[in-house]
Amino acid sequence: MLPRPWAVVEAFARQPSFLLYHASLTLTETLLGFVFGVAAGMLVALVMWLSPLVRRGLLPVVLVTQALPVFAIAPILVLWLGFGLASKIVMAVLVIFFAVTSSFFDGLRRMDPGLADLSRLYRATRWQEMTLLRIPSAMPALASGIRIAAVFAPIGAVVGEWVGAKGGLAFIMLQSNARMQTDVMFAALFLLATMVLTLRFAADRLTRRLVSWQPED
Repeated sequence: MLPRPWAVVEAFARQPSFLLYHASLTLTETLLGFVFGVAAGMLVALVMWLSPLVRRGLLPVVLVTQALPVFAIAPILVLWLGFGLASKIVMAVLVIFFAVTSSFFDGLRRMDPGLADLSRLYRATRWQEMTLLRIPSAMPALASGIRIAAVFAPIGAVVGEWVGAKGGLAFIMLQSNARMQTDVMFAALFLLATMVLTLRFAADRLTRRLVSWQPED
């Protein structure tokens, strides 16, 4: 049931271009979903902080997107958006959206009370307070959300491919499973794990630059 490690290496050596092509599809879906998910999460968090009325309307929607299992949403997205990139990108966005929104919104709300007093002392507008004080102080919280998103973004892409796709690493795994080609399955799984680790490392380096003033521990 488990292939020999050398058999996995041989499976990759037999068809490297085939595996790398499908890995590039999954990577494209993951990166686009990651970028759009982080951007959408930041935007929603900012809007919810600026407007309590909007927050009361948006917060239940944000919670519902996380309450529904991703496997329940994926078939609907495939029906609506087709078997191409769009459904996989939206799935990745939905998977990471809540982590970025909640962490950034929490950071915006938990600004240092001394900075809040400083804002009132100088009679700063709500917009000035947000751009000059709250967003910079919330960057460590946002960095944590981005690190989480980097790990979970590939899950959204893989789940979307699992439900229905024309290519990708999950597509290879399904096809290999049906043919009992466990060596090819593990080769695809190894590529997926490498992708996740690389994305997490890149996100960690990026967030360290965003919060370069924050100590490491």
